[in-house]
Amino acid sequence: MRILLVVVIAAATGWSGYWLIGSRAVENGLRDWLDGRSDAGWVANYSSIDTRGFPNRLDTTITDLELADPATGIAWTAPYFYLLRLSYNPNHVIAVWPNEQTVGTPNQRISITTERARGSFVFKPGTDFELDRSSIVFNDVTLTSSDGWSSEITEGLLATRPTAARADAVDVGFELKNMRPASPALAQLADAGILPEAIEQLKIDASLKFDAPWDRQAIETRRPAVTDVELNLLQVRWGQLDLWAAGDLTVNDAGLASGSITVKARNWRELLQIAVATGWIPDALSGTLEGGLGLLAQLSGSPETLDAPLTFRNGQVSFGPIPLGSLPPLRLR
Repeated sequence: MRILLVVVIAAATGWSGYWLIGSRAVENGLRDWLDGRSDAGWVANYSSIDTRGFPNRLDTTITDLELADPATGIAWTAPYFYLLRLSYNPNHVIAVWPNEQTVGTPNQRISITTERARGSFVFKPGTDFELDRSSIVFNDVTLTSSDGWSSEITEGLLATRPTAARADAVDVGFELKNMRPASPALAQLADAGILPEAIEQLKIDASLKFDAPWDRQAIETRRPAVTDVELNLLQVRWGQLDLWAAGDLTVNDAGLASGSITVKARNWRELLQIAVATGWIPDALSGTLEGGLGLLAQLSGSPETLDAPLTFRNGQVSFGPIPLGSLPPLRLR
């Protein structure tokens, strides 16, 4: 019995020491990273970093967090931010965002309120924190801009994982439900009864290749640039408008896309009204486009359904034989 007691005490003491070392390593690592951002010219302020959860968890809270990257002009402030993990599985991190936070850009500040925003991130072993797979879920999101607009999302999901059949590619799944877009012009379409106020569903299933891994350098230095897009499905359900798209794109060093995406749109005239209302297509061209798209619809077999390729050539976009203009470079700042 005495030997057993000694073994239990030794094990408890050893585990306590292990937990203490792990908690200090987490806190010191975060402080060093934030100090490193300050040394690089960022704004990187916080009030405290504290880890609890003994004996099996390492639950870290950062309070009064402020981050701002001078290279992009993007800033983020939050009253707290939680990083949760099991002490025996440090490569799997659960992130919990606060119910209220603010994102700043060079042009505006956006206040974000959520009922829930939580992410699961699994990293490959090593100090670079290279992302292996992830999922982020959020509910009842409201975005309010200093420019006067607001938007709402009932439910959202973003998930990533390595693509099984493509080396160095990432599967990306993204879905939004009941999203009210931030556009006065679209609100006018809703008021006129042309479209509902909220998009019922927006869903994307794609495989992307990037020119660099998503690791700590993606935050500290440069966001990876997409080089290849395999769009398995893009689906939008918005009232009577149903849109599906699939295809492949390559992206050059300037961020300009080339390739083809097949688009199928039921009740496509609503889609044209959206493009005109948001300014993507000039109102003066709407009549000409409607006539041309109507001819394409007739050729596809139904006057209410479009089925035609969206063609990209070095950033220039055409829908069937109709030129639509240019697409901005596919680059993350």
